[in-house]
Amino acid sequence: MKWLWRFLALVLLLVLALGGWLMVSERAPPLSAADRVEPAALRDPALIARGEYLATVGDCASCHTRQGGTRYAGGRMLDTPFGQIPSTNLTPDHDTGLGDWSFAEFRRALHDGWGRDGKPLYPAFPFPSFSKLRRDDALAIFAYLQSLPPVRQATEAPRLRFPYRLRSTVLAWRAMYFEPAEYRDDPGRSAEWNRGAYLVQGLAHCNECHVQRDALGGLPKGQPLSGGTISALDWYAPDLGMQEHGGLAGWSEQDVVDLLQRGQSARGVALGPMAEVVTQSTQHLHDEDLRAIAVYLHSLPPRAPAAAPALAPDASAAIQQGAKIYQQRCADCHGMDGNGIAGVYPPLNGNVSVNEPSGINAARAVLLGGFAPLTAAQPRPYSMPPFAQQLSDADVAAVVSYIRQAWSNRAPAVLERDIGKGRNPSLD
Repeated sequence: MKWLWRFLALVLLLVLALGGWLMVSERAPPLSAADRVEPAALRDPALIARGEYLATVGDCASCHTRQGGTRYAGGRMLDTPFGQIPSTNLTPDHDTGLGDWSFAEFRRALHDGWGRDGKPLYPAFPFPSFSKLRRDDALAIFAYLQSLPPVRQATEAPRLRFPYRLRSTVLAWRAMYFEPAEYRDDPGRSAEWNRGAYLVQGLAHCNECHVQRDALGGLPKGQPLSGGTISALDWYAPDLGMQEHGGLAGWSEQDVVDLLQRGQSARGVALGPMAEVVTQSTQHLHDEDLRAIAVYLHSLPPRAPAAAPALAPDASAAIQQGAKIYQQRCADCHGMDGNGIAGVYPPLNGNVSVNEPSGINAARAVLLGGFAPLTAAQPRPYSMPPFAQQLSDADVAAVVSYIRQAWSNRAPAVLERDIGKGRNPSLD
């Protein structure tokens, strides 16, 4: 193990050295003269209304509102693998919010990832996606935020482990992973496709969760929206590809629209972090924007076929036990065929949350229950009770493994030790 620690120490020294060099060489870009806006222009009611809608598309309130707090006043601590980062106050308070910000400073934060003080922003703020936002949309959002009642609420300091608390590491991260780029329409695609691509890649920042980040939190460039673990939250954000071998293969465009608008579709239900996204954001999107998102997702390329899962030597006995538990606990709602009841109980057969690679989502649903989001279109959704107090870790692993191997499902079995980590995160 000594060689591993020495290697990690060497990597750390190299990162700090690179960060120190970047601290000297990289500076926040100057404010653009083209982004100077007269205060009177920000009071246009139509501009403010459009900004409110766009802020909803971006789900800004979810992160920038602490539990029980005032919307957009910040204070929510965002969990990351490197520690906690607080969200900032977006109300126009002069001392603690955006009251003294100019639009040029606001746009530089969105597009380039630099704070008003000239310091690089932590990428918990998804500026790699917001960089694609067009100027007019950024202006509308700024006008809306400036129209809010000011709230005096200071932002706490980040609670990051060493060396991530050093700003030089952010500069190193930027050098490796970030390049500012506003979205440009693809002339070979339809206006609807371009609208969907603009929303998904930019303001809705879907790729920030739906891709597997590397050890330094970087986003791979080759496989957007291909699915990944949200490690700080212990959920898996599924592959959003709708073509062959994609996570949403077999979904129709209407299935996608229904999930985003209602919180559930004929193919599944939004659970975990996605349930909050539906409640706070996507259910409020215009029909044409939801359709554009579905059109864009349908255009993602086919994925490589997954390797057939290898079962552990003792897996068959556990799966047989899981079949008994399923018959006793699950079949009344989800059916012996796993197809559920349309519009009431979601199918488990072919369900993307069941078949995702890690098994985290299905295990958490069994342990903690499944609670679909409340939406205007689905104000009284059915929910699934938690079984954490009724089933042992071995029982949960058995029933989840059975479901992931039953009917048309061909996902790997889960292990008892992984259920224990999900039940007690401190064991991880």
